[in-house]
Amino acid sequence: MGKVFIIIHIFSNLRPCFTIETQIMKNFLTSLLATIVGILIMSFLLILIFAGIIAASTSKEVPDVKENSILVAEFNSPIIDRSDENPFSRLFSISPSMGMVMGLDQILKDLDKAREDENIRGILLRLSAIPAGSATVEEIRNGLLEFKESGKFIYAYGDMYTQNAYYLATVADSIFMTPEGIFLFNGLSAEATFYKKALDKLGIEVQVIRHGTYKSANEPFTREDLSEENREQIEGYVGAIWNTWLEGISATRDIPVEQLNRYADGLVFFDNKELVENGMIDGLIYFDQLLDLVKGKLGVAEEDDVESIALHQYKDVEEKTKKEYSRDKIAVVYAMGTVVDGDAGEGFIGSERISRAIRKARRDKSVKAIVLRVNSGGGSMIASDVIYRESKLAADTKPFVVSMGDVAASGGYYISCPADTIIAGPTTITGSIGVFSVIANMRELMNEKLGITTDVVKTNEHADMVSVFKPLHPEVEATLQHFVDEAYGRFLEVVADGRDQSTAAIDEVAGGRVWSGKDALEMGLVDMLGGLEESIEVAASMAGLENYRVQSLPVLEDPLTMLMRELTGGASSRALKKELGPDYIHYRNIREIREMSGLQARMPFYLEVR
Repeated sequence: MGKVFIIIHIFSNLRPCFTIETQIMKNFLTSLLATIVGILIMSFLLILIFAGIIAASTSKEVPDVKENSILVAEFNSPIIDRSDENPFSRLFSISPSMGMVMGLDQILKDLDKAREDENIRGILLRLSAIPAGSATVEEIRNGLLEFKESGKFIYAYGDMYTQNAYYLATVADSIFMTPEGIFLFNGLSAEATFYKKALDKLGIEVQVIRHGTYKSANEPFTREDLSEENREQIEGYVGAIWNTWLEGISATRDIPVEQLNRYADGLVFFDNKELVENGMIDGLIYFDQLLDLVKGKLGVAEEDDVESIALHQYKDVEEKTKKEYSRDKIAVVYAMGTVVDGDAGEGFIGSERISRAIRKARRDKSVKAIVLRVNSGGGSMIASDVIYRESKLAADTKPFVVSMGDVAASGGYYISCPADTIIAGPTTITGSIGVFSVIANMRELMNEKLGITTDVVKTNEHADMVSVFKPLHPEVEATLQHFVDEAYGRFLEVVADGRDQSTAAIDEVAGGRVWSGKDALEMGLVDMLGGLEESIEVAASMAGLENYRVQSLPVLEDPLTMLMRELTGGASSRALKKELGPDYIHYRNIREIREMSGLQARMPFYLEVR
């Protein structure tokens, strides 16, 4: 009887436990089901939202350009070589508030279209700082000068003029600034940073294997100041950019170059009234006063509004005079960014991706000529050679022209060499024909400062020949130097073959030295000065074409592919972009340096002109 009582007692105690566990399981399943349903609903809503964005971007209403209108051009967004119509580009851009990245190709096309548009009477430039390289600004300026040939007017207005913005503004018939605006005109400078003392304190030795007197990429780590060779080349290209700007300003503002230099030295920009007196600008007025001037120019009544359309909207306006359709094409292959191995996407010159684009253009019978647009300070030597091979095959098959952007140096110049004609802007940075390799020795840092030691087991004498825990063995250093010398010799052969000169002649202007486009023309490294549009025209002439279409390669990512890539792998990158803003570019540069491997054919510095 006692046993029966005990058993009953145990089960009676367990029943509440089973009841609690069952309730917990029910709650868990309910929460799980609610979460799954919530995720499905959110996913469905996101799909609808993104589908709406895509639909809106692909079915835009064509803007209506009314009679007696002006085109308002603002260049406050980064300008790259070609436009990207992907609706998610703005969403995932470094600074979404600044708007979508602008494409130089689209800007030039729109300026040409506006010149022929009877409804466009003139252009209003709203300027401040222009986030673009000097060669890009030069091409836009030339496009505006061509626009003026139609007899239409250009006014420029700004709250602040940086030097490159002012250079662009000087194409205008009149330049105005708000009375309390900021105007910069004090010349260009290049400031180099050196880390040798810091590395010495840390106990890090940077071992450099290079070929080229001017290949100065190592100097920040091995010197405390500029070498004479490096100072010479920097003075050369910085001076070339400044002189080009002064000559352009002098021609349009009718102020002697010598006087402009005196203004820069005298810091006249600190007194806005003096700017007007010296003819640098035409007036200090507020924007409503500018609108009154525009109304007078257009013959618009004071109480009426000025009809206008923004440049970023004007791209959707159809051309009044449509060109006759042609099956013949000129392929423009855009190679922008650091030269890297593999299939890297837009913003990098991935050897596989760019080679594939050139190969596609070469094999396409409807493509009668190829323009390779290069905007790169170089990168991987191996990747450069892979692209060079495809450029060479293309040049042997059909007319092949290279158009150089802001920078086409080192590896960027390497891939350009097979071209029949190389065209650069006067302020393009090019050359830098040289090779280097950098290996860090951190033994002192690890052993003496941090107390970290290593020991090695190896099968052969030089199995650990490249290690950050020890200096290079003399025999290994000699071998690496030979390897670099061989690569430099290969570089010389590539240039000599493309330029139809001897390697000795090329060696005299090589040595890793950087040249401006204007100086490179004198050195025989480029064939003529001009921009993207001139390059396309030269290619068309070489192919004997009057009617043709322009095809842009490589094909850009479709919106869905970009969305999936960004959502799956771009979260950390987006967070950094949002946090760092415009300074994200410096973080990216550091990452590129950390990820370098093998021999490098690249610019010895990152250049930004303002």
